[in-house]
Amino acid sequence: MMPSKIKLHREDGSLTLEYANGEHFTYSGEYLRVHSPSAEVRGHGKGQEVLQFGKKDVRITAASTAGNYALKITFSDGHDSGIYSWDYLRELADNFESYWQRYLDALAKAGKFRDAGVQVVQLLDPKRPD
Repeated sequence: MMPSKIKLHREDGSLTLEYANGEHFTYSGEYLRVHSPSAEVRGHGKGQEVLQFGKKDVRITAASTAGNYALKITFSDGHDSGIYSWDYLRELADNFESYWQRYLDALAKAGKFRDAGVQVVQLLDPKRPD
């Protein structure tokens, strides 16, 4: 389903898609960046996905149509290789809650964070041999 209007919000780096039936969805730069359909994120096959972290402040800086089937998005971290089909963008909107929670769970499991400035430092007990 192709949107009737695409609006890039430069103030917060988000993107809104509006449809002829009145529906509209706003995507943050972080959400689209961590769910990029690019090989850099998805890998080249099942199990080769690369968890994206530190992307909390990533913004969408540009968006342009790719033919009649997709949107090419450029992000503030330089990522621009994902082509987001209209169907995939709709899937991301329809499944936002579950996809976002799955992402947050994956970050927690990996000990990673949304904020690029956060790092985990593990202190070793000097009395315990490694």
